[in-house]
Amino acid sequence: MVARIADGNQLALMIQHEIKERVWKLKDSKGVVPGLAVLTVGEDYASQVYVRNKTEACKNVGIYCEAFNFPASVSEAALAAKIEELNNNPRFHGILVSLPLPPHISEKRLLFKVSPLKDVDGFHPINVGKFTLGHPVFIPCTPLGILEILKRYDVEIRGKHVVIVGRSDIVGKPIALLLLQEDATVTMCHSKTKNIQEYTKNADILIVAVGRPGAIKGNMVGLGAVVIDVGINRIPVTDSMGNTTNKLVGDVVFDEVKNVASLITPVPGGVGPLTVTMLLSNTVKAAEMHVAGKHEL
Repeated sequence: MVARIADGNQLALMIQHEIKERVWKLKDSKGVVPGLAVLTVGEDYASQVYVRNKTEACKNVGIYCEAFNFPASVSEAALAAKIEELNNNPRFHGILVSLPLPPHISEKRLLFKVSPLKDVDGFHPINVGKFTLGHPVFIPCTPLGILEILKRYDVEIRGKHVVIVGRSDIVGKPIALLLLQEDATVTMCHSKTKNIQEYTKNADILIVAVGRPGAIKGNMVGLGAVVIDVGINRIPVTDSMGNTTNKLVGDVVFDEVKNVASLITPVPGGVGPLTVTMLLSNTVKAAEMHVAGKHEL
């Protein structure tokens, strides 16, 4: 068996076309242009690249995006004041705080300052609570992107055994909850799980988000499983001339698992493009809610 490879780039373009139509509808009928504010702190290269990608994606669908950059020495109080200013600025319907933040700033306290109505990352406790109770407003972008991949590749979820490796607040926990709400049977594994292969081998759908290259090998996956690789790892690779570069890989040994799975997401070009696309979708949703007069959750 050779797996189908889920093309995240192509799927993202398809969904972005749908988002563009929603943006034009807001512009034409209400004169509203969805707006996204992105806060970055410091000079982290990977974060800067990610912000540029988001800005370009916003431009492609007609969303207004503005980045607010602060030095690494900025105080938490100054950032909190900026967030409060953006909360009250009708030009922006979504606010994104780019992570990681410097050690002297509490990510939790800062993220909780974002208005739940503009929390397009879905991290505010009000949004987390409503999601947990089955009344989601904004769902975290990566789990939402995973669900789009499964649905648009016609993967049956109801009644299937989903095994998730990784229990982060950003991916593991919310995707478990999301797929429970889709009537899957969900098992969560993590660093303290014993004999993890016993679980992964029995998964109909295996989702891996541990941030460790090579965490899942071919012999750990059942024949015909759907495998979603969320990992983003940079490993050094030396060519025949002795030059070393960083290669982007996932948590799954792709060349092994593709011969066992029925569907697999590559890295890069799998889940990543959908994460950005769901951020766009959540931003437009926030604008749609504003236009509809929804000013509290």
